[in-house]
Amino acid sequence: MDWLTTVDHKKIGILYLIAGGFFFLVGGLEAILIRVQLWKPQNDFVGADTYNELLTMHGTTMIFLAAMPLLFALMNAVVPLQIGARDVAFPFVNSLGFWTFLFGGLLLNVSWIIGDVPDAGWTSYAPLAGTTYSDDHGMDYYVLGLQIAGIGTLIGGINFLVTIINMRAPGMTFMRMPLFTWTAFITSALILFAFPALTVGLAALMFDRLFDANFFDPAAGGNAVLWEHIFWIFGHPEVYILILPAFGVISEVISTFSRKRLFGYSSMVFATILIGFLGFMVWAHHMFTAGLGPVANALFSIATMLIAVPTGIKIFNWLFTMWGGSIKFTAANLFAVGFIPTFVMGGVTGVMLAAAPADFQYHDSYFVVAHFHYVIVGGLILGIFAGLHYWWPKMFGRTLNEGLGKLTFWTFFIGFHLTFFVQHFLGLMGMPRRIWQYLDGMGFNEMNMISTIGAFLMGFGTIFFIINVVVTAVKPKNAANDPWEDGRTLEWTIPSPPPEYNFAQTPLVRGYDAYWKEKMDGHSGMTPAEPIGPIHMPSPSILPFFMGLGFFIAGFGFMYAPDWGHFLGTDLTNGHALGIFGLAIVLICMLLRSVIDDHGFHIEEEEILKDLGGKA
Repeated sequence: MDWLTTVDHKKIGILYLIAGGFFFLVGGLEAILIRVQLWKPQNDFVGADTYNELLTMHGTTMIFLAAMPLLFALMNAVVPLQIGARDVAFPFVNSLGFWTFLFGGLLLNVSWIIGDVPDAGWTSYAPLAGTTYSDDHGMDYYVLGLQIAGIGTLIGGINFLVTIINMRAPGMTFMRMPLFTWTAFITSALILFAFPALTVGLAALMFDRLFDANFFDPAAGGNAVLWEHIFWIFGHPEVYILILPAFGVISEVISTFSRKRLFGYSSMVFATILIGFLGFMVWAHHMFTAGLGPVANALFSIATMLIAVPTGIKIFNWLFTMWGGSIKFTAANLFAVGFIPTFVMGGVTGVMLAAAPADFQYHDSYFVVAHFHYVIVGGLILGIFAGLHYWWPKMFGRTLNEGLGKLTFWTFFIGFHLTFFVQHFLGLMGMPRRIWQYLDGMGFNEMNMISTIGAFLMGFGTIFFIINVVVTAVKPKNAANDPWEDGRTLEWTIPSPPPEYNFAQTPLVRGYDAYWKEKMDGHSGMTPAEPIGPIHMPSPSILPFFMGLGFFIAGFGFMYAPDWGHFLGTDLTNGHALGIFGLAIVLICMLLRSVIDDHGFHIEEEEILKDLGGKA
């Protein structure tokens, strides 16, 4: 019950980690099935329809249900601690964000059990995603599942914006914030502007599918290219929503394990802001072959190449941070260092794809698949692994096994490059993406075989990580406040795992790398900015869980409303009733939240002093 009702950001971070980890395994399994199908020519391991379903669900699951929540897990666990706050600005909303995400993700994946699975690709281009070509309920699961999960992401982003603007400790100016907090801040701003575009697109597609509207039906005066614009106006900033927090993690990890201040901090901050800004100017580079004309292609081509500049600044700053540092190659730092050349390769192929004439050749080939996996897996997932190994002791009070961590790194890293490096050449040789079979004698055989072996190696790497988690979980909680001994930021000044209220006394920040500055001045901890006193805490609530459940039920009802009688052979004739019932649950929860005055509770001084061992 404690976990169902919690509004504590640290526990919500762990819930995001568990849910995101579960969906990561689901998406990974789908990927391995795709690779098994492609390991030899004209394989019939899965049918063409199943292959399309696997392809669609792999992309959708990995981006929306695995990568996003794993980043939210790190943001929840770390950002309030890094700015010296006791919680996020809106703890109730934080909990609501998690439960809507989880139920949206479950609704999407229930489609596997029902048998109507989305199969129009993770981008769901119209008119393929319309009722003409996708006449079962698969795409309805996609539309409604992502709508519900998207609510969670959007309110999460707003929450972190308010938290970082309003709840920093005294002395924590914007230019003293740790880089991970900065990237979380810019990411939250991108979420605020990008997700409404997806919401509008999904709503329009939902009206097309459920109520026979024709936004994207050219035969009835709609426009299929409109969906591409709406999707990518969201979809390209989404890439930066994913990668910026990973940049933040890499900055923290490399700085800590080089025992050096991050090189060029202010240039890193401005590069992050610039990447966020330019991320909205490049969406049509996904559409160079859609016939937008030379002017549009040229403008988007230039904007795309410009984004390489701030990214390059970051790469050099990380290298200069390591230059002359006393580097420790812990598992976390291996992932961070491995991230750099991998992400550079993804960036270089990105610049190749940004050249519009060349893109006519690369487009819809395996070259594109290789490029975005280098950015998302070679960038984002290595960043997430680095962050998990780095902050695990802070989240759970136990340090992950270093030997198993390094084994995870080498198997995953080598497997990753085996899988995707050869796909560049497959693409250049003309292998189109999204095909379920290829003919013998085209020169694709060996490289596809290598790719599949690499995918299995990545799978083993993930299994080693799970073994590491299980092995660590049975150890006693004995991690020190600062288990790496070189912690630079505020989260390392408090116990691992932190108490419910985070900081017994709000710290006074006297410079960038606040904890490191105090260490260098010979102090054992932070100077408090306030005397010890009672701490106000928010009350737990079950309402967010029921609101998520209500959306889940409503989604089901409206999806099957037109033909509820066919659902699982039952004779329920009215799905609308179920949809309205689900929405009623949500509205009742909102009403209860509005009328019941909940002032939270206080943790008294005696309890805090007891936690501190009697020392003020």
